[in-house]
Amino acid sequence: MAKLVLIGAGSVVFAARLIKDILSYPDLGGSEIALVDIDEDRLDLIAAYAKKLSRDAGAELVIERTSDRRRVLPDADFVIVTIQLGAECRAPDIEIPRRYGVDQAVGDTIGPGGVFRALRTVPTILDICRDMEELCPNALLIDYTNPMAIICSSISRASAVDFVGLCHSVQGTAAQIAGYIGIDIAELDYWTAGINHMAWYLTLERDGRDVYPLLRDASGRKAIYDQDPVRFEILKHFDYFVTESSHHMSEYVPYFRKTGADIDSLGMRRFDAERLERRQAEHYGRIRRELAGEEESDLSRSNEYGIQIVHSVVTGTPRRINANVPNAALITNLPPKSCVEVPCIVDSTGVHPCHVGDLPPQLAALNRTSINIQDMAVEAIFSGRRADVIQAVMLDPLTSSIVDPDTIVDMVNELFEAERDWIPSSFYDEVAVSESR
Repeated sequence: MAKLVLIGAGSVVFAARLIKDILSYPDLGGSEIALVDIDEDRLDLIAAYAKKLSRDAGAELVIERTSDRRRVLPDADFVIVTIQLGAECRAPDIEIPRRYGVDQAVGDTIGPGGVFRALRTVPTILDICRDMEELCPNALLIDYTNPMAIICSSISRASAVDFVGLCHSVQGTAAQIAGYIGIDIAELDYWTAGINHMAWYLTLERDGRDVYPLLRDASGRKAIYDQDPVRFEILKHFDYFVTESSHHMSEYVPYFRKTGADIDSLGMRRFDAERLERRQAEHYGRIRRELAGEEESDLSRSNEYGIQIVHSVVTGTPRRINANVPNAALITNLPPKSCVEVPCIVDSTGVHPCHVGDLPPQLAALNRTSINIQDMAVEAIFSGRRADVIQAVMLDPLTSSIVDPDTIVDMVNELFEAERDWIPSSFYDEVAVSESR
C-alpha cells in the first residue's frame, strides 16, 4: 500500500477532504498517512479526526502525526503539500495595495498579494524538495499550495523531484457549466488547457455535439448571468469560458476592478480578513463537533484530483485529470519555461501530460500577461533583488491599469516593511533596497 506524507495537515479543509477521499477507495484502505504540521494543536485535531474517520469507515489506515517532516519522509510514495506561510500577512497583502487603489479579490496567486505570497512560500517548498531528493527521491510531490504557477516554475528550475500542481477549478467549473445548461455533469465532455486559474474550455460537448451555443444562450438569462458575470463577459469578448470563478478571474485582467463602483456593479464581494477568520473557525468547530459525536461525518468522495492520482498509480486504474506541469512543448504558443495546466493521463507509471498544441491566439495572449508576472516573480525569488519584485508587480494587468510606476515602488516597499518577518533577508540588504529607489 501507499505511504502518503501530508505536509500542512493543519489546513483542515484540505486534510479532511483528502483523508475522506483515501477512505472512499477500499483498495487504499491499508495505506500509511503521515500528518505533518508545525501547529501542534491543529495537528492533534486533524490526527484525532483522521483516526475517527478511519474507524467510521472500517478501514485500517496507519496514521502518524509529527511536526518533523524529515522523520516521516523516508520511503514516502507521495508527498502532498498544503501549506500557508505567514497567515498574518494575508491582511497586508490585500489592505496595503487597496490603500493605493488596487483592490484585489483574493491576492494569493496574482498581483501584489500573489507575488509576496510567493516570496514567503517558495523557499520552504524548495526546502521540502531538497528533503525529498535526499529521503524519498522516487516520491511524487503533489502541490496544492498557491501561488501554484510560481511554485511549480520554481521547483522545475531548482529541483529534480517529480511533481504536479493541483487545483479544483477545472472540474468544479465543469459542474457549474453543466448546471447552467441543464445537463448532468456526467454528460459533459471537455478539453481544458491554459494556466492555473486561467485555463480554457477549448471544447465543451455532449454526445459529440458542441454545447457552447447552449452556454451562450444561458448567459443571456439574467438569473444565470448574475451568478458569473465576469466569466460570461470573458466568454462574450474572447469566445471561451475560463476555469476560475468570476470573483478570482476579475483580478487577472484589467477590466473589472478599477473602482469600487466596478466591483459593486458586478456583485463581487470585497476581501474581508475577519470573514476568513470566521470561516476558518467554523471549519475547526465542525471538526470538533464531529469528534464529540454532535454531528455526523460525511464520508463522501470529493472532486479533488490528489487521491485520484494516488489510486491510479497504486492500482493501475487509468484516468484523465488536469494538472499543472512544466510546459515541455505541451502548449506551443506559451513560453517553454512556463507552468501550464493541461489534461494528463494517470496510470501505474505516473502522470503523463497531454500535448495540446496552440491555444487560440487571444487566449494565449491573456495567459502570457500572467506568465510575465510569474516569470518575473521567479526571477526575483532566485536573485533576491527587490527591483525584480517591483518589476513583477508592475507587470500585473490590474495594478498597472491603476497605479503609476513610482507609486508601485512605494507600495511594494511598504509591503516589504509590513512582512519583514516572513520575507528572505536578502531583500532587505543595502543593495536590494537601493535598487528599489
